[in-house]
This record gives sequence, C-alpha cells and structure tokens, in this order.
Amino acid sequence: MFLKPDYNLKSIYDIDFSQLKESGIKALLFDLDSTIMASKSGYYTEKTSQWLQAASEEFFIAVISNNKNIDYINKVKKISHFPVLFNAGKPRVAKTKEFLKEHDININECVLIGDRPLTDILCGKFLGCGTVLVDSITADKESKIVRFVRKLERLVIRG
Repeated sequence: MFLKPDYNLKSIYDIDFSQLKESGIKALLFDLDSTIMASKSGYYTEKTSQWLQAASEEFFIAVISNNKNIDYINKVKKISHFPVLFNAGKPRVAKTKEFLKEHDININECVLIGDRPLTDILCGKFLGCGTVLVDSITADKESKIVRFVRKLERLVIRG
C-alpha cells in the first residue's frame, strides 16, 4: 500500500539509529509540529533537545514543515541547531527536493519522519525516500477529536 510507512513507531524516541545507519541512511528529515515539538509551541522539551543532539551526532538532521507563520518560523529557527524548511507544501515535493539539493542530500539516503500519513508519509513516498510514521509527541495531551482524526488517518495505512 502506497501510504504504508517503512516504519510505524510510537514516537521519535523509538527510532533505532543503528538500524537506519545499517540500511544506508545518512539524513533524518523531521516534520515539526506534533513530531518533534508540541504543535505551535515554539520550543523543544529538554528530552527532545537531548535526543535531537544525539541524532545530529549520527546523521544530518533537518526540519521540513508546512508552517507559514513568520513569527513562529523565526522563533523555531532561533532554537534549532539544524536547517529548517518552512512552507514546504507537503505532500508536494518541489521545495523539499530543492532543499535536499542545496544541502547535498541523496534522496535514497534519507528518511522523512512525521506524524501525518497524508502529508509527511505521502511526501516521503513521492520523494522516493524512507518514511517513519510516529504518533504525536503530545498524544497524551491531545483532545478526543484530534485523537479520533488521527485514528481515522491511520485506517488508510493498515494492510
């Protein structure tokens, strides 16, 4: 099934760096909101900051986000020690391909990691890179309606 991710994990913290390295992965491309940062919060938790630091010691890391809010973008860029692409237009791939070319990243050597099948995973599939679906980093704090929508989205990837 086209929307089925290569890896379907509970959270970013379950990503096995050694397994990715063994399969030739050199770059991790993260969605931002609900993947590595609480949605629209503008900050990383201490746990996530430390995890991202560890990831950056093993891989090139970057954020690929659809967010367009300039104040939010500036806030996130100030606290991120890695490249960030905003207004990416996922699942369309043109801006992401340009970003990858600018950073000399081979599509076959990266994975796109996100919490949304219809934007993040679909974008990764269109790009031709690996994909990792994770649950929201704040799943335990999300409203019932948001959790319901997430469950509906995941119905399309079962199989």
